[in-house]
Amino acid sequence: MGDGTKRIRARGAAGACAVAALASCLACSARSETQPAPPQARPSGLEITAAGRKFLVVEAIGGGPEGLGPPLPGRVAFRPDAVAGVGSPLPARVASVRVRPGEIVRAGAPLLVLQSADAASARAASDEAAARSAAAEDLLRRQEEMVERGIGLEVERFAAETAAREARAELERARRAVSLIGEGEGDHFTIRSPMDGVVLSVRASLAAVVAPGGEPLVEIGDPRGLWVLADVPETDVGRVARGEAASVLVPDVDARFEATVDGVGRVVEGEQRRVPVYVALRGACERLTPGMLAEVRLRHDGEAPLTLPATAVLVKDGTQAVVYVERADGRFEARPVRTGGSRDGRVEIVEGLAAGERVVVKGALLLDGEAEQVL
Repeated sequence: MGDGTKRIRARGAAGACAVAALASCLACSARSETQPAPPQARPSGLEITAAGRKFLVVEAIGGGPEGLGPPLPGRVAFRPDAVAGVGSPLPARVASVRVRPGEIVRAGAPLLVLQSADAASARAASDEAAARSAAAEDLLRRQEEMVERGIGLEVERFAAETAAREARAELERARRAVSLIGEGEGDHFTIRSPMDGVVLSVRASLAAVVAPGGEPLVEIGDPRGLWVLADVPETDVGRVARGEAASVLVPDVDARFEATVDGVGRVVEGEQRRVPVYVALRGACERLTPGMLAEVRLRHDGEAPLTLPATAVLVKDGTQAVVYVERADGRFEARPVRTGGSRDGRVEIVEGLAAGERVVVKGALLLDGEAEQVL
């Protein structure tokens, strides 16, 4: 065989080797495209695009300022000493109404003028008592003068002194009765405001007949005497103590107030099994109106429970509760948690999370198609 033939065969063998090497590379490339990378080589957690993030809502666990508990429903109300209900001390007829609801009044301002025969009788009785007292005092003076001159008897002076004392007491009772009725003349008397404030309601109408002991004819409220009534579940009321700090948000006026627990109720109200907690506001609260809704957070002496909206907690395999936590690198990872009680759409997290961690509270089901249900 010649040298040319050997060179051709050598080139053919080299070409075959090159083809085999190329095929091997293509096969390796194909395997690398179809086979996933080993788990340790791929970053853990889910990476969500900017478009996908629009469907997620992320919150820091705890849901409020550091050291404060979960939000509680509340409402603005008058303190008991900031409301006065004015009625009639006697059966009477309404002669005139001097105020209207919403009007600002000062202490002593006339509210109603009433007409009553009992008022006329009381004033007449007071006048008679004054006359009898004057007569008894005059008799006592004469008896004392006679005893001093030696022509009077001590027993008669003592009897006059006793009569004068009784007349004074009767006059005092009559005057007190008239003072309770109010100012006026004859059978008319005026009901006046006992405090500065705003007229909350007027239940008296012209010529209406009124009686003592019924609903107040006029209610006055002092807008400076407000507090907030927070509704605390009976299971948590044992952790609330008078004097502990609180924070109150009133959405209607977009204002937050520092506050203090002023008292804790002892009666469970309503089917929701809640106890009223009375929260005193600090600072001026002129913009507040009784009846406004409020959100109250209490700062307990112990560690406040961590809570999340119920939509943040997924249940897998029927038993395992998980939440999705946003990491510092922007990825989301599933975190098993142990839950406690739930109320008002929030779930207590007993184990698995720390305060301040950011959790997906809305849209968590988009991250986990295997979740069976949402709490």
